[in-house]
Amino acid sequence: MSQLFDLSGQVALLTGASKGMGKAMAMALAEHGSRVVVSSRKLDQCEAVADEINSLCGQERAIALACNIGYKEQLQALVEQTRERLGPIDTLVANAGVNPFYGSMSDIPDDAFDKIMASNVRSNHWLCQMVAPDMKAKGRGSIMITSSTGAFSGSETLGTYNISKLADIALVRNLALEWGPQGIRVNAICPGLVRTEFARALWDNPEAVTRVNEATPLRRLGESDDFKGIVVYLASDASAYMTGQALTICGGTNMYR
Repeated sequence: MSQLFDLSGQVALLTGASKGMGKAMAMALAEHGSRVVVSSRKLDQCEAVADEINSLCGQERAIALACNIGYKEQLQALVEQTRERLGPIDTLVANAGVNPFYGSMSDIPDDAFDKIMASNVRSNHWLCQMVAPDMKAKGRGSIMITSSTGAFSGSETLGTYNISKLADIALVRNLALEWGPQGIRVNAICPGLVRTEFARALWDNPEAVTRVNEATPLRRLGESDDFKGIVVYLASDASAYMTGQALTICGGTNMYR
């Protein structure tokens, strides 16, 4: 293993890690030496992923902790339990998010709007604040927030979700500016359309897949494993001079916008 991508001895905390992209990213970090916390709302799903990682990478490489990101006290408990069981946090991957509404912004209920902004933006802000002391003490650290290529365009059906993802990029840029002097790097990962359960409504019919493939230079949907490389890159010394960036992983669709 190249030392440039070696994560041995590091601790990574991931939210939204029980399936899809989050699971793939947790697997990749563990495969490169990091100890990982697999977190989502459902403990049994997290435990299944942690068991899979430990069977492949060795015991105690991964642990499972349940957390609903909408509650500050649960996020604080997640961070404290991570420290108690694995030690100070080197890497944060804030991957969890919600989208309870599909339709025009003219019709979105207030509670749905508030839930999207609270879960997709405010919870990330809270979590970054909570892990930052560990990174400041070490003089280094990497924070990744999952945004979306939707942040760069309007949408007739996903408008509020896209607003929240653009806000995440603004959060990344501000934290990168503020915490750069302490050696903390903060970047956004912006997926295009990925074949995950979260995005099923956008790809779960042959006509939709055909349209997406024809509009994508690489002529396919994204897959969860496509995000293994970027998370290892951003967690490792390979990206030591990168911060405040929004990296699009989209098969080429976003270069036209």
